[in-house]
Amino acid sequence: MSWSIADVARMSGVTARTLRHYDDIGLLEPAYVGTNGYRYYEDGQLLRLQQILVLRELGLGLAEIAEAVESEPDTLAALKRQHVRLLGERNRLARMADTVARTIAELEGKTDMAVEINRPENLFEGFGNTQYDDEARERWPEEFEQSRRNAATMTAEDVERMQREMTAAMIRMAEFMAAGTPVVDGAVQAEIDTQYQDICRFWTPNRDAYKCVGQMYVDDERFKANYEKIAEGLAEYQRDAMVAYADERLGE
Repeated sequence: MSWSIADVARMSGVTARTLRHYDDIGLLEPAYVGTNGYRYYEDGQLLRLQQILVLRELGLGLAEIAEAVESEPDTLAALKRQHVRLLGERNRLARMADTVARTIAELEGKTDMAVEINRPENLFEGFGNTQYDDEARERWPEEFEQSRRNAATMTAEDVERMQREMTAAMIRMAEFMAAGTPVVDGAVQAEIDTQYQDICRFWTPNRDAYKCVGQMYVDDERFKANYEKIAEGLAEYQRDAMVAYADERLGE
């Protein structure tokens, strides 16, 4: 049995334009092309598409997906391996949901959202970076690939420790802000330097790229929400401190 490209688009939720692109780059070629010029797909192509979509959901880029699919010609073995990865992702999402639930419970139980946090919770537990991958890949393609390679060497314990350090750093910045400390103050800039060096473990942003990251903390509601959990206006304070750091210490 075969299905037209329109059928496959409807079944999979992948647009016909995307399917044509997959064909153009050799990622998913149709079983055959009809005399009418339409692409037609059979069972083998649908199974391959399923693998592609699973890997895409797991955050892989198209080049990585192609390599992964081609390296495992045994469809059953590939699906078993992907099933294991999906179970891991399900567990990660469950941890993320628990983290958000705890934060909601804490916020609902507080009337004052001042920066009086003695033991900072990990606001990022269960969160990975994949939700920003497409944006980062488009803005800084070489740096993104470098970051992905470096991040792949991290253990789950490394990620958990990094996330807790990020939360603690946000709270320290909030304390500076609450005290009215100027962003150019030496103590604030020392904190920013520590954060910049942490970023450099994965990629090395220049002046403009680092400013862009700081602006994204303000413009992107996903980033800003985490700062707002600590203190109102913290995202802007963080950005301004990063701009001052970039202008003073970073090259073009």
